[in-house]
Amino acid sequence: MSDERAAVLDVSVVAEGVRDASKASNLSGVDVAQIGSPLTGDIIVLALPYAAIDDVIATYGAQAFAGKVVVDPTNPLDFTTLDSLVPAGSSATAELAVRLPDAQVVKAFNTVFAAVLATGTIGARPATVLAASDSAEAKASLRSLVEAAGLTWADAGELKRAERLEALGALNIALAVTEQIGWTGGLAVVPE
Repeated sequence: MSDERAAVLDVSVVAEGVRDASKASNLSGVDVAQIGSPLTGDIIVLALPYAAIDDVIATYGAQAFAGKVVVDPTNPLDFTTLDSLVPAGSSATAELAVRLPDAQVVKAFNTVFAAVLATGTIGARPATVLAASDSAEAKASLRSLVEAAGLTWADAGELKRAERLEALGALNIALAVTEQIGWTGGLAVVPE
């Protein structure tokens, strides 16, 4: 991450057993913390299983997220059946936005595997981070982080599109589980 961009970004990654925490914590302006550690960033990435989100909100309280950009990368799936854990017509991110009404909630990173984030590429192409939010300001802040990390940004639209991103994330996982793609593979948006 460039020093110029890092100076503007203050990111907290709340994690539970993060696989690649060392990579994230080596980025300037990024703090990786376990549940219960202070939320110091203006951007909070909830790098947790979907089932842990309730614990995070209970631990901190909704007010701790007020005024912050909260990024939800979860894929709310039953990993035995790959069925969604949220009702049709909704998304984990929409549920989160209701629970954190004073935060700027963004769905992002759920379509990109951790191994892809570690390299930043899918094959020879930069990985694409798809994002959905009702907040243009939140998307602009997150876009700066994504592009500073060398990834490609694609705006998927309003928060209601989070349901589609979660379906895309589930499809990506299903393809990897059935060995049709590897965990270093995935989807890339090619603007040409």
